[in-house]
Amino acid sequence: MQLLQGKNVLVTGIRTDASIAFQVAKVAQEAGANVVLSSVERAMDLTLEAAAKLPTTPPVVELDVTNDEHLASLPQRLKEVGFDRIDGVVHSIAFAHRTVMGGNMFDNDPTGEWDRISQALRTSAYSYKALVSAAKPLMPAGSAVVGLTYDSRFAWPDYNWMGVAKACLEATNRYMARDLGRDEIRCNLVSAGSILTPAALGVPGFEEQMAAGSHKIPLPWDPKNAQPVARSVVGLLSDWFPMTTGDVVFADGGLHAVNEE
Repeated sequence: MQLLQGKNVLVTGIRTDASIAFQVAKVAQEAGANVVLSSVERAMDLTLEAAAKLPTTPPVVELDVTNDEHLASLPQRLKEVGFDRIDGVVHSIAFAHRTVMGGNMFDNDPTGEWDRISQALRTSAYSYKALVSAAKPLMPAGSAVVGLTYDSRFAWPDYNWMGVAKACLEATNRYMARDLGRDEIRCNLVSAGSILTPAALGVPGFEEQMAAGSHKIPLPWDPKNAQPVARSVVGLLSDWFPMTTGDVVFADGGLHAVNEE
């Protein structure tokens, strides 16, 4: 079924073909979407290499979501590569310095800590609103925004300030859904289970935490397969969820629903 037939979708955050965003772009293309990617300058070569592995090689525009000039010029950049309308935006962007993750929050050297924390909040949470603001002039009624999160209801081991950033992202999603509803634009997040991506492997203790919790997951879970998460994102981008907004959809094999020791 071509859920996204004729739709134009902007996918951010692809570094390699091991990223969740890569699978989102792949499934979106298979569902009929015209996909355009964005990347920062320092990762552009990696993104172009990954783009060539998609069913159809999409154009890639440069976009640093912490750069106001890049955000202001995004509509023009998209038009230059043939996208004068954007029906879906996928936010797959997060970053926190390793010094604000891992261990006890109070054991870290506080020198310069706020600068690193504010960078994590800006890149991982505020950028969600900034990205949609930039793309909004090209988004017609009926468009959809989907971001990626990691269940922020709990204090996960070692996640620390990235967990705080994800909680901020989820709150931002609710307020954006409230304010964009008048424009008939939906905003939702997908909470992904533990997937072995390069970004996840940068979180201290990630593999140990994943192994410790694997027995709790109700459904069979393959940490090397991001396609179930990608399908959830594509579903929310489609017209099959016309009245779903401000929500967090879990694609984690049911882990969020259980609390077994």
